[in-house]
Amino acid sequence: MTHLSASQLHRAANIKHKIETLQKQLVRLLGSTAGTAAPRKHRKMSAAGRRKIAAAQKARWAKQRGTKAPKAAAKPRRKFSAAARKRLAQLAKARWAKAKAAGKKTL
Repeated sequence: MTHLSASQLHRAANIKHKIETLQKQLVRLLGSTAGTAAPRKHRKMSAAGRRKIAAAQKARWAKQRGTKAPKAAAKPRRKFSAAARKRLAQLAKARWAKAKAAGKKTL
């Protein structure tokens, strides 16, 4: 606070006393404290309740999965023969040799 004179401090104390008196009267009228909220309590769930919720959720998931059409089996990947891989490697090396000869760093 800034520097207050004695009369200002006395006046502030009187105002504070009036506020406190009015708050007490308000509590008596309303039956509760005004402006102060009670701390919220955390809800606790029993293990059985959690099990019931988990079982219900699993049933929903199973129901949703059961209604979808089954996926078609994926085709097996085709494989290059060793000769084909060798041929592709030779072609790539030839492309790179040509690019480097032209002074390029990318194709």
